[in-house]
Formats: sequence, C-alpha cells, structure tokens
Amino acid sequence: MTPAPTRLFDAVERTWPAAATHRAGPWLIRDGQGGGKRVSAATAEAPVTKADIAQAEDAMRALHQAPLFMIRAGDEALDALLDARGYAIVDPVRVLVMPVAGLTDRPVPPVTAFTIREPLAIMAEIWAAGGIGPARLDVMARAENRTGILVRWNEKPAGTGFVACDGDIAMVHAVEVKPEQRRQGVAGWIMRAAAFWARDQGAGTMAVLCTEANTAANALYSALGFERAGHYHYRMKSATGAKDYG
Repeated sequence: MTPAPTRLFDAVERTWPAAATHRAGPWLIRDGQGGGKRVSAATAEAPVTKADIAQAEDAMRALHQAPLFMIRAGDEALDALLDARGYAIVDPVRVLVMPVAGLTDRPVPPVTAFTIREPLAIMAEIWAAGGIGPARLDVMARAENRTGILVRWNEKPAGTGFVACDGDIAMVHAVEVKPEQRRQGVAGWIMRAAAFWARDQGAGTMAVLCTEANTAANALYSALGFERAGHYHYRMKSATGAKDYG
C-alpha cells in the first residue's frame, strides 16, 4: 500500500532533518544552516492568513535565512497568498515510491556497491562535484538510521548516494554519479544497494524526491518502477541561487 502523503512528508523530515525547528504561530520554522531548501523552508501547520506571513518572514530572517515556503497538497490558499505577495514558484518536486522488493529482485554484482555509514573522502568528493557540500553532509549526519552507498564501476569509484529509514519507509537522497561514469547503470546500482540495506532494516517502501526539471533522473526512477505519490514546490522572492536538490 502506498503511504499517505502526510506519512511521506514525515519521512522526509526525519531522513533529511533540519538542524533545529520551532513553532511560530501557525508555522514550523526550520533552521537549515546552509543545508538547502528542504531543511530551510517554512511550512504551514495550521490555517494561515495574510497577516501571518510577516511572522514567518521575520522568523526566517532572524535565522539569517531568506524567506522560503514549502507548498504541499492542501496549501492552495497559502500558495495564492504568497503569489499575490510576489513569491515565485521554485523547484516543483515529485515524491516517488515503490516497494523495496521491486529493487531486490536482482543481486548487486560482487564488489560493486558498499554501504558505508560515515562518508569516505571519495564519497565527499563526488558529492562536492555535484554541489552537495559540507552543509548537506551535516544534514546526513543528523539522520539516525542511515548509511551512505558507494558504487564502483570500471574498477573506479563511480557514484554515491545516501539512504535513511524512518520506520517502514526508506528514503534515498543525494544520488550523484561522476560525469564520465553516467549512462552505464551506476545510479541503478546505487538504488538497488540502498534497497537491500533498507530491506535489512525492515523497510517495505522505497521513496525518493526528484525535481520535475530533472528529466534524466525521472526517467531512471520510472524505469526502475517508481510511481508518483505526492508533490510539493517552494515559493521565494528570487529563484536565483546555488544548485539544490528539493
């Protein structure tokens, strides 16, 4: 059974956690400490009025963060309020899921994939080359039940990813493959290795987040058997900035 969207967002929160959170009126405010949009965006946890938006803006600025809002299903009224206030849509994201068993039907070839809880230097290098720097490594370190995945291909380190479990949901983040090793199945082996690890943790559902603009990753996940189970987007005043991962 596909988990409910609210359950999936709980898993997102716990497998890619902010440094801290606090409530401010109807808002959940996240302290991202440079870890990207997902750990920095405010979300509405109760009905919001036009007057409430300034409270969230002030709370985020107090953390030295630009005002940023995550809009999920059910947030349509807030979406309209932010649109009227000049906030643009940024990074529509798909929440994709499939059964863990769908990725454990083929064994990973020997000495191809390794589960490594604390990232090796080569894993950090691959992530850094893809724009996933120290602040996002700090996000990974905050997750409790987690591991990194390192895949070797053509006798060289080829790609890396991160997976963490929240109960029966395993969520994969930060899949990155070296440019010269792409289109050779490396990302697929990262996902399968993550699934075998997830199965050992007792998880039954695999989940991943993918921006709608990332057509290559969406094609990969579709080919593996992932299906859309939810979505969200952000609202912010400026769409410029560093590469982000939803």
